[in-house]
Amino acid sequence: MCLGVPGKIVEIYEKEGLPMAKVDFGAGTLREACLAYVPEVQVGDYTIIHVGFALSILSEEDAMETLALLREMESLGEELGPDEIRN
Repeated sequence: MCLGVPGKIVEIYEKEGLPMAKVDFGAGTLREACLAYVPEVQVGDYTIIHVGFALSILSEEDAMETLALLREMESLGEELGPDEIRN
């Protein structure tokens, strides 16, 4: 299963000829992502990041909703344990 995670663009720069960004995923988690697929993105925008690439821009509301759902899934997994999830 592939998972794209919303993140907020906090800095845009160029690296080896590619548009890049520092992306904030919350709780102090910053990662680098390539912006080649969304060249119109700006600092403050939310994007879906998958394997180090920003794939699309989304609204802050949609990003917060998705992050809340991911947190719920994580909590459910912790509550049920790995054996319950597989069944």
